[in-house]
Amino acid sequence: MPHDPTLERLLSFLHDSPTPWHAVANMSKRLEQAGFRRLDETQSWKLAPGERVYVTRNDSSLVAVQLPDDRLQALRMIGAHTDSPGLRLKPNAAQVNSGWLQLGVEVYGGSLLAPWFDRDLGMAGRVHLRREDGRLQGVLLNVARPVAIVPSLAIHLDREANDGRAINPQTQMAPVLLQGGEKGDIERLLQRWLYEQHNIEKADILDFELALYDTQPPARVGVEGELIASARLDNLLSCFVGLEALLASDGRQGAVLVANDHEEVGSASACGAQGPFLGDVLRRVNALLGGEGEESFIRLIQASRLISCDNAHALHPNFADKHDAGHGPAINGGPVIKVNANQRYATNSATSAMFRDVCREAGVPVQTFVTRADMACGSTIGPITATELGVPTLDVGIAQWGMHSIRETAGSQDVAYLTRALTAFVNRTELV
Repeated sequence: MPHDPTLERLLSFLHDSPTPWHAVANMSKRLEQAGFRRLDETQSWKLAPGERVYVTRNDSSLVAVQLPDDRLQALRMIGAHTDSPGLRLKPNAAQVNSGWLQLGVEVYGGSLLAPWFDRDLGMAGRVHLRREDGRLQGVLLNVARPVAIVPSLAIHLDREANDGRAINPQTQMAPVLLQGGEKGDIERLLQRWLYEQHNIEKADILDFELALYDTQPPARVGVEGELIASARLDNLLSCFVGLEALLASDGRQGAVLVANDHEEVGSASACGAQGPFLGDVLRRVNALLGGEGEESFIRLIQASRLISCDNAHALHPNFADKHDAGHGPAINGGPVIKVNANQRYATNSATSAMFRDVCREAGVPVQTFVTRADMACGSTIGPITATELGVPTLDVGIAQWGMHSIRETAGSQDVAYLTRALTAFVNRTELV
């Protein structure tokens, strides 16, 4: 298959971003390499026209802002989320059963549980320490080798395993970690891994937020490499494409990339889309560039547009009946406009028309998804951000299979399609 530098960057980003904290760290690194300056929310800011800046919150959400050389009159906004469904360790995770040290986990988000069995699991997240000098410090941890597994029960012992048996996450999904281990071994292992990765020899572990993840690397799949298979495509794929588009833009227009944490659990947090993070940043930016009062901020927001990017359900060849007959997005068929009359998606005819015109200009095919009328519909940060800010919004995404599985599948051509469309959106002079 032909070499594609963009897809290689995507696969590396997916591989190196097992948690939202790692994703934001990797996005921050690329932004700084491209000349973006990091801002600290606890400090005073100074901004000038033409600057490019970014800010993080909780180390798991990010807002990047590109300022125009002249007056800031509108923002071309791209939104995505950094979190994905999965298994996270409980605070007192150690369990000893039948001679094995196991990990107590809770399910984060609406995860498909069955694919987690019999996978080679690594562990990643962040750990907070007290150093010898009394200083508190948070560090990222990524144990990128198989250290745990959730073994299946043999079919000989469960003859109804293939008949839709429910999975109990409390009693049936505790991964095995160490044979003959004791409860205190978890802290010992964390200390060892912290030393290996950060050369931290003596520190008290105060707390952690750790997740398990599949160590199988992302890959191009198919005879011609038509597909991308990876964990966390929902929604790191959109984070990557949004970042690519921002960095590829001509830099002349006001633009924002927002990547929120906690979408998979409702977005209600200080750094989630339902929280104040994006509004806080934009109000400060508006004030520092001469905007006077709430009226000028509302004028800015109403002149702006937000494209909320979150993957869409592709037509599955084995389950075609799960789609409305007129709305089955194809893999590698171009970006998907997501519509829902009950506002589970924020798209309306005006924002959809703008995006269709953007795609026309970029030479990109475009598709539409509406869920079946007899099925429930998911949602995104789009309606939430639109509600919080009042910004005109639409929802789009790349079509994928296996959403919320431990390994998801999308089309390799769609990465370039959506990147071209979003780049054209960021470069667009008129947002109508």
